Amino acid sequence: MKLNFKKRLLIVSIVYWVLLLYILSALLWWFIALNHQNDAMTTLKLQEVNTTEQNYLNKTADILREKQRKTAQYIGEGLTFLAIILIGAGYVYRATRRQIKLAQQQQNFMMAVTHELKTPIAVAQLNLETLQKRKLDPSIQEKLVSNTLQETNRLNTLCNNILFTSQLESGHYHASPQNINFSALVQNAVKEATVRFAGRTIITNITEGINIMGEPLLLQILMNNLIENALKYSPKHALVTVQLKQQNQHAVVAVIDEGIGISADEKKKIFRKFYRTGDENVRSTKGTGLGLYLCKKIAQQHHATIQVLDNLPNGSIFKVIFAIA
Repeated sequence: MKLNFKKRLLIVSIVYWVLLLYILSALLWWFIALNHQNDAMTTLKLQEVNTTEQNYLNKTADILREKQRKTAQYIGEGLTFLAIILIGAGYVYRATRRQIKLAQQQQNFMMAVTHELKTPIAVAQLNLETLQKRKLDPSIQEKLVSNTLQETNRLNTLCNNILFTSQLESGHYHASPQNINFSALVQNAVKEATVRFAGRTIITNITEGINIMGEPLLLQILMNNLIENALKYSPKHALVTVQLKQQNQHAVVAVIDEGIGISADEKKKIFRKFYRTGDENVRSTKGTGLGLYLCKKIAQQHHATIQVLDNLPNGSIFKVIFAIA
């Protein structure tokens, strides 16, 4: 896919430069032709002037000044057209490049969604078929049912991410802010993550009784995505810490991981829609590229700020700052 993207970009670049060079060559030819015509007209006018006239020198000076004026006019018009052409060409190239990249990201997104959907559906189907065809011990049945519920929750999370991304972008989602116990909401998000990612250790440092104005469902999605992102992009043995503290009149929630960290260049891109590092065909970490984008959208919806910092010596810190109700 990446080769296909590079091939398309190469073709567009070649066509772009060929057309641009042709237009610039035509502009240069236009300037040379007009300047040559101006020289020819000046020579003709000078030949028509009678050298015996008293105002011969004045007429000659007027003709030469007219030539200089036209030359300056041609240069000014040529530079104006050149500037317009270059600005338009730059805009077209950037827009085309952006469109091709967006098409690639959308294709990556479709592949990622397909992978994300197939796994929980296959697991749930296998578990249900096992329960239907075999008589199992109650403990095994309970485990299979629990696994199936986890996979359906995973499907629900994926569908919510896609649905709310669409609604928030289109402006069709009408939030109903209310005074909520943000401390309890963060605790609940941690409990859900502990169930979904069995075997992982999540440390909490949550101040009780912090209330903010917000949409509970959107804030739940925000916390789920941040915690899931930290767990997915850090080693299985690494700790993930979730903090919630009150600083002056703000509630500051931070999700801290001990993964490989995020480069300065990547920090500028990770909140973009569909953005994921690597290639969908070889990437091992699951995801659709909507999680962090949706987090940023939800933060903006709540007039909050979201930022990513380095967790020294290694890892990342995702911090969201809300105003306290």
